Amino acid sequence: MPDLPPLARFGDLVATDLRDVTRDPQALDSTGFWAVAMDFEGRLTCARFGDVRREPVPVPVPGRWQGPAAGDWTSSLDRAAYISGVRRVRELIAAGEVYQANLCRVLTAPLPDPDAADVDALTALLARGNPAPYAGAIRLPAHGVEIATASPELYLRRTGRTVESGPIKGTGRTAADLLEKDHAENVMIVDLVRNDLGRVCATGSVTVPALCAVEPHPGLVHLVSTVRGELAEGAGWPALLAATFPPGSVTGAPKSSALKIIEALETAPRGPYCGAIGWVDADRGTAELAVGIRTFWIERDPPHGPVVRFGTGAGITWGSDPEREWQETELKASRLLAVASGVYEATGRTG
Repeated sequence: MPDLPPLARFGDLVATDLRDVTRDPQALDSTGFWAVAMDFEGRLTCARFGDVRREPVPVPVPGRWQGPAAGDWTSSLDRAAYISGVRRVRELIAAGEVYQANLCRVLTAPLPDPDAADVDALTALLARGNPAPYAGAIRLPAHGVEIATASPELYLRRTGRTVESGPIKGTGRTAADLLEKDHAENVMIVDLVRNDLGRVCATGSVTVPALCAVEPHPGLVHLVSTVRGELAEGAGWPALLAATFPPGSVTGAPKSSALKIIEALETAPRGPYCGAIGWVDADRGTAELAVGIRTFWIERDPPHGPVVRFGTGAGITWGSDPEREWQETELKASRLLAVASGVYEATGRTG
């Protein structure tokens, strides 16, 4: 691809002039502005940039992003395999091994022109076709990180010693589609996030300012809650990430049991999908990390040539209907894939 400089973009915040790259989370407690990408499997990349400014997301430039055709995507789990996986999770719930588990699949398509595959250009398309509160891009090809996200979900926000998470659980085309199962699922994950934050927050400081708020997003609605706490004395980024990662909304409850089920049933690594993507300003003591959902990433060196990947999934509970869960994964992916394939229209039509 063209020799594009390293860059990070989060909404109207743009970072250039790369100074340092490390995998040590302790760097986030030092100085400077850091772009952060953490794979679901735990691989952390922290990139410190010297120039940080605010500017509008650029208008899409024809040719900067050439995506795959809409029919070029293949799934790590096809419909039959995914539905079988949902049934297996329900069996494990019935056996008392887990209350809820997130089951995901990774979609992959070859890049038609790797030289016209700039994740920042994809971000410009996503900003218009699928606006999202935690949209962004991290472009570090020399370090194997090329990510564009339209994430709607807050993983961690920090303001000084105050830390906040905004777990999403429950999805429908409209608010009328949301079921009792969606509310129960959200409450379960809120409890898990409260426990995670409680491991690094001052005793008694963890609260839930909002529970199961209906939040509209392009093409669908989510149930979103807010969990907040005050970090305990001496707790920094290493402890905070160790206590809360991977995010509870994309694993399940109990988290340890859900992770074993994910490992057994999913056939592809999630990578940046369901990880953490965002920024940390160590000088100001502020940060905003999104859960890496609605996220594309590029791999330049797989065996069969450069590809772009995208993840989608659903939270499975005892009340889950396997076919409905498959349809939820389709709903979450359809609009984003249309944007990336260049067939999305502002009317909302695809194809």
